[in-house]
Amino acid sequence: MPDQRFLKCHHLRRPAEFQRVYERRARASDALILVFGLRNELGHSRIGLSVSRKVGGAVVRNRWKRLLREAFRLTREQLPDDLDMIVIPRRSDPPTLAELMESLPRLARKIRRRLD
Repeated sequence: MPDQRFLKCHHLRRPAEFQRVYERRARASDALILVFGLRNELGHSRIGLSVSRKVGGAVVRNRWKRLLREAFRLTREQLPDDLDMIVIPRRSDPPTLAELMESLPRLARKIRRRLD
């Protein structure tokens, strides 16, 4: 079974990394999330989360972040292996984990096609 841990190397951490992804402007969205993407040379995908106060209070924002991290962790094998992504919620009420697990890989593949 592949390693499914969510390590530091799997997420964007520095403002400069976020800025690089935003500047490329490759994006895809659905009713749940907006995803910005950029290719990397690391051999694995990374995720950055941008959950603003518009989404809700701290409890709601933290719930979104937990769900997005878990969806990324569980679908990492389905994601392109060379993509940096920033994920932004589109609505305030958090979806189910299953909905995010379907949405995230689909949008990541769409971005990957646009970048090719």
